[in-house]
Amino acid sequence: MMMATRRKTRSPCLPSPYEMTDDFDVPSQEELDRLKLSPEVAWYMLSRGISLPEQWQTPKIKTAEPRSEEGAYFDPERVDRVLMSFHVLRHTQGKWAGRHLDPASWQIAWILAPVFGWVHENSDGQTVRIIHDLYVDVPRKNGKSTLSGGIAVYMLGADGEEGAQVVCAASTEHQAGFVFQPVKQLVEKTPALKGVMKAHQKRIVHMASGSYMEVISSAADAAHGMNLHCFICDELHVYKTPDLVRTLETGRGSRTQPLGVRITTPDAGKSGTIYDETRHYVEQLAAGTIKDQSWYGVVWGADEDDDPFAVETQMKANPGYGVSPSADYLQEAARRAKNSPAELANYLRLHLGIRTKQETRFLTLKAWDRNAGTLDEKRLQGRKCYGGWDLGSVSDLTAWCLLFPEGEGYKCRMKFWCPEAAVDDLDRRTSGNASVWVRDGFLVPTPGDVTDYSYIEQQIRADLEAYSIQTIGYDPWNATQVVNDLEESGLSDERLTPVRQGFKTLSPVLKELQRLLLTGTTDHPLFEHGGNPVLRWNVDNLAVKTDENGNVQPNKRDSRDKIDGVAAICDALSEAMTRKKTLKPNPYASHGLYA
Repeated sequence: MMMATRRKTRSPCLPSPYEMTDDFDVPSQEELDRLKLSPEVAWYMLSRGISLPEQWQTPKIKTAEPRSEEGAYFDPERVDRVLMSFHVLRHTQGKWAGRHLDPASWQIAWILAPVFGWVHENSDGQTVRIIHDLYVDVPRKNGKSTLSGGIAVYMLGADGEEGAQVVCAASTEHQAGFVFQPVKQLVEKTPALKGVMKAHQKRIVHMASGSYMEVISSAADAAHGMNLHCFICDELHVYKTPDLVRTLETGRGSRTQPLGVRITTPDAGKSGTIYDETRHYVEQLAAGTIKDQSWYGVVWGADEDDDPFAVETQMKANPGYGVSPSADYLQEAARRAKNSPAELANYLRLHLGIRTKQETRFLTLKAWDRNAGTLDEKRLQGRKCYGGWDLGSVSDLTAWCLLFPEGEGYKCRMKFWCPEAAVDDLDRRTSGNASVWVRDGFLVPTPGDVTDYSYIEQQIRADLEAYSIQTIGYDPWNATQVVNDLEESGLSDERLTPVRQGFKTLSPVLKELQRLLLTGTTDHPLFEHGGNPVLRWNVDNLAVKTDENGNVQPNKRDSRDKIDGVAAICDALSEAMTRKKTLKPNPYASHGLYA
């Protein structure tokens, strides 16, 4: 159905090479689904004589277009204006220098037409764009700079916004130059813009509307009087904190149809970053688990089980394959990756769009999430279990784990603490998730600047009353005070076991945890953890080191951030694996010396 499209007969100013035609047939819905194209976008392209993209160019991830938004319709003339704006610009480098900057069909189909074509009436009766945030994740050399530059110029001088403020943002001033310079060159080398736009060292001005574009590299710069019509963030994966992006997002409140653009290559798999949070949001939108019609995102990339050196894989990840990047360029990159393990991770990330993790990815989130299961603490009361704690640093995360044998596997209950003063720092490292964990009860802040270990002692004593804790394993580092306090409160030292943090002790434990996760299924999980988000963050941070015999142990130095929850699991699982039977009761306790 295409009832949402208001078809126009002809756009009077539509430039070559896009000419209106009625000689076309819209593909079947089955074909459109394969191409991840809406009927409106397919109709628009064919009506303008633009060929639909090829099947191999289809994005890996695409969020839904806002067709279901109340009052939504597709306005083809709005897309015409964007393509006209691109057409008057000129390429500035390489063999295309001087030619019209006409977008490729895949850029129109999956980026420009959906973002600029869908409109509705706002509360003031104005017809405005529905999509306010765009996310494009695509490997290197697929025209990100020219695409973002064309969008920036359009938003500056052709979107009909008086006094528009457009910002090109980057994580550092040096990187910001790489973002701004291509836009500046587009303006300077486009004859049609002479006398229309003026390019200065760090600013471009559109004289007729009083609009300007500038480059910024810090949240402090963005915070000063911003009234943004558009911002463009380059290479989101290199942003160390979310501060700049969040400041830009809040700086567009008074504009009727602002646009935030994030164009990036994938990251190296670090969790809790602004890239990770944004990518996850887009994935949730694409999966339909959340809805936000103002957001639109597309991601290109190969799958981890694809042959990384096959031409088909290179094409799958690179919609511009054969033009930019060229086949020769990718073949050369593949040869370097084959010959140098150090180059392989870069090749996978930069050219195949695969989010690479640390070199040794021992526990995968796919297996972890599959085993989430359910966790009802009330039903666990009185049951046999094993404990493990990891105190970590006095200024950061502390974890306490209980493992309950369950058939072939375990149920895992976790508790986490951190100093109250550390929550802000954790928020910066987790894109604001730490505050959510505190709010939802998954993370308990203790007063002051350092962790108050009395909280974990109180929790352990309460759990000793509620559950049948057989033994408790712990890392002996920094544990003396807690051990002494628990022994003084009546806990036998036979039930407190120091777990040595080396290959010999931890390798069989980690390998058993890996086996349980890989063997478990959604219907039959073998390590049920209930989806604790702090623990999931720890698991995603984990790196391991391996010795010459293939033994493994957690590697805190190379892990991306805190892994205290995993360490606590290892201590508890070490006890569960070595204590096959409940400790024998002390005969003297009930029968006396001569019984």
